[in-house]
Amino acid sequence: MGNGTEEDYNFVFKVVLIGESGVGKTNLLSRFTRNEFSHDSRTTIGVEFSTRTVMLGTSAVKAQIWDTAGLERYRAITSAYYRGAVGALLVFDLTKHQTYAVVERWLKELYDHAEATIVVMLVGNKSDLSQAREVPTEEARMFAENNGLLFLETSALDSTNVELAFETVLKEIFAKVAKQRQNSTRTNAIVLGSAQAGQEPGPGEKRTCCISL
Repeated sequence: MGNGTEEDYNFVFKVVLIGESGVGKTNLLSRFTRNEFSHDSRTTIGVEFSTRTVMLGTSAVKAQIWDTAGLERYRAITSAYYRGAVGALLVFDLTKHQTYAVVERWLKELYDHAEATIVVMLVGNKSDLSQAREVPTEEARMFAENNGLLFLETSALDSTNVELAFETVLKEIFAKVAKQRQNSTRTNAIVLGSAQAGQEPGPGEKRTCCISL
């Protein structure tokens, strides 16, 4: 029965973390899903994702958050990593301008592989190191606005805005799903397993796997 509650959800949203190596993607993931932070800066090796279920209104949403697993160092992230993703956090280190300078390239790669409707948040991480800041808040915010992205500055170290970042992305995805369902008159517009979006599965029905926007 240990993982019984883990299966108690209405939606699964796949969210990917992208950005240069060393910007804090893995610690953002562990802070949100396990409330942990590691000072060991060794690069993540191997495919890794973690999950956390959050309540949005009356719906339980299981966030399946994928980490790049260090592959960004080799430019070896495959299209499979992006497949099915409905949200993305594009992370840069606000104390290293070089990690911000390549954000546009990451955005292009994301849009090359992911659905055009994907919800994207630009995240300036390591806000606790304000004395070492190299990327002005307003510069990053303006870039985000000009490219239709959400924007937040976070600190995985002291937890600042980590919950808010993930939950904002999840709420935006949820709103898109609800709007798509509302605008559709066809019953097969969004089908999640055997339950239509937003509907509770029946007693004998398997709960949903994934959502495509």
